[in-house]
Amino acid sequence: MVAHSAVEEQDTTTKAPSSSSSPSRPLGASSTFLSTPHSDHHATSPSSSSPPSSSSSVSQSHRQRPSNQLPTHFPLFPCKVDFLLITRTAAMLERSGFYWGPLGVEEAHSRLKDVATGTFLIRDSRQKDVFFTLSYRAASGPVSVRIVYKGQRFSLAGSEHSFPCLFFLLEHYIHSSKKSLTVPYRKQRPTLQELCRKQVAESCGGEVERVARVPSTQS
Repeated sequence: MVAHSAVEEQDTTTKAPSSSSSPSRPLGASSTFLSTPHSDHHATSPSSSSPPSSSSSVSQSHRQRPSNQLPTHFPLFPCKVDFLLITRTAAMLERSGFYWGPLGVEEAHSRLKDVATGTFLIRDSRQKDVFFTLSYRAASGPVSVRIVYKGQRFSLAGSEHSFPCLFFLLEHYIHSSKKSLTVPYRKQRPTLQELCRKQVAESCGGEVERVARVPSTQS
């Protein structure tokens, strides 16, 4: 079974782990991104009776104005490499057919409860500092495990194995002796025409526009 200690039995966590309990995050959170502006206290002379200048009043009003900056689901990217890697991974997942986006743990497990053992899907994690979650059908029932991203590598929470690509991670568990993962649970099964079109498009250098239509095999 895949990483028992990392099962997301209650995948509803919205509070980010503290720095003491989680020494590293998949993305470097910027302490200034969600911080509130510091208030400045200016000392004035008791004998001074002149009103504050207009520029000082505007500055003070600006400091007292509440920030319109809303918190985001994920911390900021610490570097361009992380941004490009996660962006490319997300694009590949969108094309895979087994990425279900913001699917909740309850619905994911409901979809997987009656499928073959090893069937899996990828969905968004509800953990604040985690991008994706792997949900799969184990022998005992549906299980969810967080996919950890750290140092430009992907791993399952609780596992020592890490990979430079999320799809390498999936292939590792698909081809492992335990056969924890077998087949992806896709939103819609591709037709033979779609599979042929995809293969021809890849042979043409990925320019799908040149392959408008594959003739149907039906007579």
